[in-house]
Amino acid sequence: MHGMHGMHGMLEAPNGFVLMGADAPPGMERRAGNNFAVSPSGDDAGELSGYWARLSAGGKVAVPLEKQMWGDTFGMCTDRFGVEWTVNIAGAPTA
Repeated sequence: MHGMHGMHGMLEAPNGFVLMGADAPPGMERRAGNNFAVSPSGDDAGELSGYWARLSAGGKVAVPLEKQMWGDTFGMCTDRFGVEWTVNIAGAPTA
């Protein structure tokens, strides 16, 4: 993870969800909690929305979980422990 930015770690769960991790972008102050972000993504809106509800409860929402112009539903929050999360729910593929 030295000197590079972007998604660095990836874990695929048995249910098909992908969990990715990234370090803080260059120029951002590093402090406990913002030195990495966790990003669950997949296409099960119900399950991922449930994760979002529990992660954002008692935390701080930076981007509300809602449909974005690229077609996916996306949100960013910091949980009550100071960990940053980005949740992405894949939109229905367009034919």
